[in-house]
Amino acid sequence: MLEEMFTLNTHTVQITKVTPLSGNPAKINTTDNILSPGNQCDASTVLGKRWKDTAETVIIGGGCVGASVAYHLAKGGMKDVVLLEKSELTAGSTWHAAGLTTYYHPGINLKKVHYDSIKLYESLEAETGQAVGFHQPGSVRIASTPARVDEMRYQMTRTHWHVTPQYFIGPEKVQEHFPLLNIDKVLAGLYTPGDGHIDPYSLTMALAAGARMYGAQIYNPAPVTGLNPTADGKWDVQTPHGTIRANRIVNATGFWAREVGQMIGFDHPTIPVHHQYVVTATVPEVKALKKELAVIRDLEGSYYLRQERDGLLFGPYEQMEKMVLQDSWVRNGVPPGFGKELFESDLDRIMEHVEMAMEMVPVLKKADIINIVSGPITYTPDLLPMVGPHHGVRNYWTAIGFGYGVIHAGGIGKFLSDWIRNGEPPYDLIECDPNRYGKWTDVPFMCAKARESYGFNNVVGYPKEERFAGRPTCRTSGVYELLKDKASMGFHAGWEQPHWFYKPGDDTGYKPSFRRTNWFGPVGRECKLVMEKVGVIDLTPFGKFVVNGKDSQKLLERLFANTMPKVGQTNISHMLTPNGRVFAEVTITQLSPGEFLLITGSGSELHDLRWIEAEAADGGYNVNISNVTEDTGVLGIAGPNSRKVLQKLTNEDMSDAGFKFLQCKSIQLAGIPVRAIRISYTGELGWELYIDQKNMAAVYQAMMEAGKDEGIDNFGTYAMSSLRLEKGFRGWGAEMNCDTNPLEAGLDYFIKLNKPADFIGKAALQEIKAKGLKRKLSYITLDTDDIDPEGNETVWHKGKVVGNTTSGAYSYSTQQSLAFAYLPVELCSVGQKVEVELLGRKYPAMVIQEPLVLTEPTRTRLQKKAKSKA
Repeated sequence: MLEEMFTLNTHTVQITKVTPLSGNPAKINTTDNILSPGNQCDASTVLGKRWKDTAETVIIGGGCVGASVAYHLAKGGMKDVVLLEKSELTAGSTWHAAGLTTYYHPGINLKKVHYDSIKLYESLEAETGQAVGFHQPGSVRIASTPARVDEMRYQMTRTHWHVTPQYFIGPEKVQEHFPLLNIDKVLAGLYTPGDGHIDPYSLTMALAAGARMYGAQIYNPAPVTGLNPTADGKWDVQTPHGTIRANRIVNATGFWAREVGQMIGFDHPTIPVHHQYVVTATVPEVKALKKELAVIRDLEGSYYLRQERDGLLFGPYEQMEKMVLQDSWVRNGVPPGFGKELFESDLDRIMEHVEMAMEMVPVLKKADIINIVSGPITYTPDLLPMVGPHHGVRNYWTAIGFGYGVIHAGGIGKFLSDWIRNGEPPYDLIECDPNRYGKWTDVPFMCAKARESYGFNNVVGYPKEERFAGRPTCRTSGVYELLKDKASMGFHAGWEQPHWFYKPGDDTGYKPSFRRTNWFGPVGRECKLVMEKVGVIDLTPFGKFVVNGKDSQKLLERLFANTMPKVGQTNISHMLTPNGRVFAEVTITQLSPGEFLLITGSGSELHDLRWIEAEAADGGYNVNISNVTEDTGVLGIAGPNSRKVLQKLTNEDMSDAGFKFLQCKSIQLAGIPVRAIRISYTGELGWELYIDQKNMAAVYQAMMEAGKDEGIDNFGTYAMSSLRLEKGFRGWGAEMNCDTNPLEAGLDYFIKLNKPADFIGKAALQEIKAKGLKRKLSYITLDTDDIDPEGNETVWHKGKVVGNTTSGAYSYSTQQSLAFAYLPVELCSVGQKVEVELLGRKYPAMVIQEPLVLTEPTRTRLQKKAKSKA
């Protein structure tokens, strides 16, 4: 019991106890001495049930996430599901959570997670007989500045094509949902019916009851003391009760995740942060209400507030300078016995937000505070959880790093269960892939980003957002020092990469906006450079692998839907899931007989490598797979003068006849060895140059010097995005991902259904083709003003939602907005008119023939054809 005195705006309150909202009192874990290593004891005596020594899946951690994974696996029909909890269910972060539930998420894919969670929670009590304390009064996100109003309109167009209802409402409607507001501060609101809050303790108990009901075993207290991989990809999970041989393990251990990961050599980038919320005594105005108040999120005040019985509960997210990390746990581990304890509260730290809450909800000024709960919740550097199979070992899965575990638990349990049982993710969730982090994610970076992410919890979510804490990492290219002061840098999988470059007179720096902003003009200048002269771009963040060995071709023919290129040739290939979805897009070059270079996007590096290595191991292929991403720099050179520039620096014949499109050669530029591939994502004449990182600056400087007369200059990724859209080039993660099949994405050219090899997804794709498509990727132009599409906007036709954009940009070559969009096949004809919603307004759009601008190889081929006819 804690007894403390606080003075709040001259109002004295006494805190008599700190308890979780379920009423289950905080207490110390007393199991550690009983179950310490070396103190073996009879499992049936301690656990009250028989010990299993084998399992299909062992889940480590009995919070709401671990319990949900066990529930879904068992309900899905998996036999031998075991959950191990070191002390008691809910110990850690679950028991003291505020329990908020919302359909809303600013991202696209996590909306599905939230939806699945809420739909499960609505039915869980009836299914299991266990009360869950689920309240659904709805929620309102409050806009009190013009930028927030724009943000809500931006989010509305990203929601209309999803199943969840969401409404942009005015101040009067906001007040209907929360009558106690100071409405003078409210400009608008985002209302989501069905939102609310749930008792985390009861939720976890219901999930555990459901898991047992469907045959899962839950053992506690059963701390894991060791994890040993076996030669056949299984795991020996060691506990004081004995060892379980498991086909796979799932780490769902909350703020113990780092310690469990370290048992097998991983330093997971997870760190506990102190989060506080305040609970008041009965507030007469609340008690007098006829219905429960909606949950509100005051975005400018950076806090949430909801009704708790006849009082109020509100939790702030303080700025990064004031928030507290429990970094000692990263260095020294979680203190033994910590499980249902809390940190000492610190009202002064959140006082700024308390005062803002009082201004927005005046009844708080007279409310008595009875609880201040300050407990650990787990953060990753970007605030998103780490969910899925982990690269580097076989059959090790993570469900860790949940800053919002209660709303994620149900949906993530279903997502992981579906993936484990079916062999592929049920939908795209790459932003939560545990493999988005790597060795570059060190402790200083993790701490800096966790501080930033916590402090930015309610920051305005602009398009093309950049966050600068912890940058740069150790991942900088060989030309970073030459470029860093000349460009606005973007962050890609730990790398710094130029988005756009400055010139004298430009409005420089990062200035985000929902409309065209300071980079719009300079990016047009860079597009013109590439179209008319020659530009150089740093492409080092690409993921790069070398595959060789006796079975290399056989493995790649199994993994990819395209045929493998001949020696010295390059092609674009796709890895598909068993159900025929696009798992990855990779550029493949055969360097020498049986030796292949694979290039993928920066955000897909370990995502793709894990898939490749898993197939190699499971299929018993005799191959060597090397990740050469760190050691290899990449420069792209593109534009009509690119050949002239390179020819000045090499004796190799760079002519069209001497160096054909999609050809690869080892050459020397300025006396430096370079692997050159004639390919460019801009669609213009160009090469990608693969160079040892230590030689990269020398090659760059030689090209810039040689190209002076040709008008050479730098360009960034924003220009490349505009140019690739003009050429009709698709992008993985936008036009294609685990939610799309390659036929509807228009990738037929790269899919060889008639090749002899039985590639993964071939049978499913044949079935998809036989049944016919319901939607197709379409190419559309838009009539806009000071705004351009970026992807994930809603497409309308005759007042109905018919699809969504996947990516978009301004076409500087044709002076109009351009986008890809998925539309029903009946609306895909050239000339079809639709509307695209941007910031609350529907703009006219039309399906056109792709591409808008022909690629350089196509233009060259047509010119040769015309000459031959002349």
